[in-house]
Amino acid sequence: MPLTFANKITLTRILVVPFFIIAVLSYSTEHDYLRYLALGVFVFASLSDILDGYIARTRNQKTEVGAILDPIADKILLMSAFICLYVAAHNFPVMNFPVWLVVAVISRDVMLVVGSVLVFMFTGQLKMTVSVWGKGATFFQGLCVMGLLLQWSWTSMIWYIAFIFTVISGADYFRKGFYLLNTTSVKN
Repeated sequence: MPLTFANKITLTRILVVPFFIIAVLSYSTEHDYLRYLALGVFVFASLSDILDGYIARTRNQKTEVGAILDPIADKILLMSAFICLYVAAHNFPVMNFPVWLVVAVISRDVMLVVGSVLVFMFTGQLKMTVSVWGKGATFFQGLCVMGLLLQWSWTSMIWYIAFIFTVISGADYFRKGFYLLNTTSVKN
C-alpha cells in the first residue's frame, strides 16, 4: 500500500528529529542561533502534526499506517526534546527542566507504548482514541519545550499544568487500556 501525502508528512516529522537533537546538544551561548534552529525545527514538526491530521481527515487519507506513525512521531519528538533539553541544561543560563517533569513525560509515553503493544498482542487491534487529556498534555508539553528554548522565565508555571495533564492523561489511558484488556479476555 503506497503512503498517502499525510503519511509522508508524518515521516518527515520523524526525519527532522535528529536535526532538533543535534541543534540542542550542540547549543552554547556562543552559538545562540542553534537554540532558534532547534525551536524552528520543533515548531515545524508541531505544525506538520496539525497539517497531516487535517489532510488525513479532509482528504480521506486516514490509514492504519498513519494511525500508528502519527502517535509514534509525537512521542519521538517530545521524548527527544525533554531528554535533550534536560541533558543540555548546563547550556541554558536562565532555566532548565526539573527532573520530575522529564520523568513524568517519559514515563507516561513509555507506559502508552508498552500498553499499546500489550493491547495489540491480546486483542489484535488498537482502538485507543486520543483523549482531551492527551491532547492537553501534548499541547502543554510542547509549550514547555518552546518556552525553554526561548528561555522565558514564566515557562516554569506551564510545567505544573503540563505535569497535571500528563499524569491525568496517563491514568486515563491506563484505565482505558485495562478496560479493553478485561473486556476482550472476558469475551475470549
